[in-house]
Amino acid sequence: MIVVETARLNISHLSHDDAPFILELVNDPAFIANIGDRQVRSLADARRYIDGPLDSYARHGFGLFRTALRDGDIPIGICGLLRRDTLPDVDIGFAYLPRFRGQGYGSEAARAVMDYGRAVHGLTRIIGVVSPTNAASIRILEKLGMRFERAIDMPGYDGETWLYAPEP
Repeated sequence: MIVVETARLNISHLSHDDAPFILELVNDPAFIANIGDRQVRSLADARRYIDGPLDSYARHGFGLFRTALRDGDIPIGICGLLRRDTLPDVDIGFAYLPRFRGQGYGSEAARAVMDYGRAVHGLTRIIGVVSPTNAASIRILEKLGMRFERAIDMPGYDGETWLYAPEP
């Protein structure tokens, strides 16, 4: 199910058919370094990982979405909205396969997903959480009009995490 389209991207619900793509994405060294090792080592593990977004769609109407090139429907990453018990606001999350980074897809998808969250779900404040060493993701958050607000502790993540929020 396509959630939103941009000039170059289709953003849609993940399905268990996306397990091979997810297996590749979550085992990328940059994903592990910046987001964490999700212990996804097989297609069965990838399908269980996808259960998280599927549950989020059912509970909240949003979650991490499959981001694919419109031309050929080639999956390039994930981008979506996350409601976490540990944060007061919904946050935007994203990750892309190495061969698709640095081409503006991250900003394009994140902007579209944030617009979707505001228009369809009435979200008034969407934040970003990021590792302080993840310069590429910080640039995307800044392009979205967010600025560093404060350092936070995120359960399940080692080290410091920075919270970015829209400028007032």
